[in-house]
Amino acid sequence: MGAQVEDALAAIDGWGAAHAAAAIIDRDGLRAAHGDRDQSFRWASVTKLLTAMTVLDTGARGDLDQDEAAGPPGSTVRHLLAHASGLPFEDGPVLAAPGRRRIYSNPGYDLLGALVADRVGVPFELALRDRVLEPLGMTSTRLVGRPSQGLYGTLADVIAFARECLAPTILPGRAFGQAVSVAFPGLPGVLPGVGRYDACDWGLGFEIRGAKAPHWTGTRNSPRTYGHFGGAGTFLWVDPVAGVALAVLTDREFGPWALEAWPALSDAVLDAVG
Repeated sequence: MGAQVEDALAAIDGWGAAHAAAAIIDRDGLRAAHGDRDQSFRWASVTKLLTAMTVLDTGARGDLDQDEAAGPPGSTVRHLLAHASGLPFEDGPVLAAPGRRRIYSNPGYDLLGALVADRVGVPFELALRDRVLEPLGMTSTRLVGRPSQGLYGTLADVIAFARECLAPTILPGRAFGQAVSVAFPGLPGVLPGVGRYDACDWGLGFEIRGAKAPHWTGTRNSPRTYGHFGGAGTFLWVDPVAGVALAVLTDREFGPWALEAWPALSDAVLDAVG
C-alpha cells in the first residue's frame, strides 16, 4: 500500500507546474508526502479556511456573534462566512438579497477580516497568527494582503492545518461542526471556474461537496467532503468518511487542467488508502 500511495502522489510531477507538493494526512498524522515540504507557495483562496477559523474562534471567545449585522443590509457574519450575503465575486453592487443565492465573494471575506480586527483591536494578520497559526505551529505561513486570499506557506504548514481539520483543537466541537455543515441549505450558486449548481452547498468557510457534479474533488469523495481550492493551483479537502485529507500546493494557476488532474489524483489517493 505504501508504494501505491507514493505512486498516486507522484502524479503531480506531470502537472506542468514549476513546483508542486502534496500530502495525505489521516487522524494519526502524515501518511505520505511528495515534493518539497519547505517551498513557500501562494495559497490563494485556501486562505479563506483559516480566515473563517479565526472568525469562528473570535466568536467562541465572545467578541462577535454569527447573527450580528455585517455586510449589506440584512446580512450577518454567518451570511458572509457562507457566501450568502449577496456581495459579488469582486467589488461591485450587491447582486441578491441575503440568503437567496450562493455568490462566492472575496470582498465578503475581506469584510470579515476587518470586523475581527475592529473587535480584537489588532490587525487581522496578528489575530490570525495568535488564534490559528501559532497554536498549530504554522511558523512559515504569513498573510500578505487580503484575508480572502493572501496566505503564503509551506506544505508542512498545510499538513498541520489538515490535521486540525481532522481532529479539531482550536474550536469547540460544536463550532467546528457548524463550519463543515451546510449553512442556508438549498441555495443555488456558481462555484467559480467549476460550474453552476441548484444546491451549491457551503459551510461557514468550508465548501461542502454535497451532490455537486462535476467537482474538483474525486468521484470517490463522500458528499460530506469539505475543503477549498485556490486560483494559485492549490487545494485542501478533508473526507471525514474516509478519515483522510489531501493537500496539494502548486505554482500553476488554476484552469481546465486542474479539473482533469485534481479529481483523478483524489480518486487515486482514495483507492490507495482503501
